[in-house]
Amino acid sequence: QVQLVESGGGLVQAGGSLRLSCVASGRTFSSYAMGWFRQAPGKEREFVAGLTWSGGSTYYADSVKVRFTISGDNAKNTVYLQMNSLKPEDTAVYYCAADPTRSKRLFDERYVYWGQGTQVTVSS
Repeated sequence: QVQLVESGGGLVQAGGSLRLSCVASGRTFSSYAMGWFRQAPGKEREFVAGLTWSGGSTYYADSVKVRFTISGDNAKNTVYLQMNSLKPEDTAVYYCAADPTRSKRLFDERYVYWGQGTQVTVSS
């Protein structure tokens, strides 16, 4: 069974940075697609960033381009989300997701596996 465990969330002032981590276990993830999503209070979950292990391709929501960077360490089965220049509107629970067969449409939230989320709060 695949497990995804996020960490690194917390409280930060606007303009600050955080790095989220997602450790995956239970499979070999070299062919997986990995994604970060977020859900703010009262809003629907939305795509933030995604990558494919095999091709090394990365994708971002327009709202986070330039400010956020997704990366992965295959040897550690870990995906990171470096978040810079944080804004109050980035406040949300951030979720890691994995899909064993996807190579396209990483923004589509129909991933197979999900973590439990980590809270990010950005104060103004």
